Amino acid sequence: MAFKLQPKTKWWLFSSSGLMLVGLGLSMAIDAGFKRYSGEPWFAYGTCALIVFNSGISLFGQAVIEFIRWKKLH
Repeated sequence: MAFKLQPKTKWWLFSSSGLMLVGLGLSMAIDAGFKRYSGEPWFAYGTCALIVFNSGISLFGQAVIEFIRWKKLH
């Protein structure tokens, strides 16, 4: 038996985790920039930062979809 979440719960989970990942990804990208200019290895870390940032954008986009579904129900 599958557990199904309500659209409001999905919206809350996707939006909060998406916004946290966006902030984390931006912080990592800025840190990668500092590493680049200080001569440390930065490319892999910067790539991971972009992956985290884009994951956050994707989750937030899904949150918008769930919010629209939730509002259509009410």
